[in-house]
Amino acid sequence: MAHIEIFSTFLCPFCYRAKSLLESKGVEYEEIDVMLQPGRRAEMNTRSGGRTSVPQIFVDGRHIGNCDEIYALEAAGKLTPMLDGAS
Repeated sequence: MAHIEIFSTFLCPFCYRAKSLLESKGVEYEEIDVMLQPGRRAEMNTRSGGRTSVPQIFVDGRHIGNCDEIYALEAAGKLTPMLDGAS
């Protein structure tokens, strides 16, 4: 199983949508709340290529994007293999 990280805030509806999709897949993820851990926001910005909005999602250290992008991967049939560690 892949290691999944999601940088989020508790006030963000897009974060809830992204987490809901991951939960529907039955996968565990590490949630990093950048409001509760403000020092991690700079890490998120660097790792995501300068993106400042949440959520930012990483699978096995690879940046896969935000809420819209994770749903696009799901629609294209690419999310499940990625979460299974196949890509």
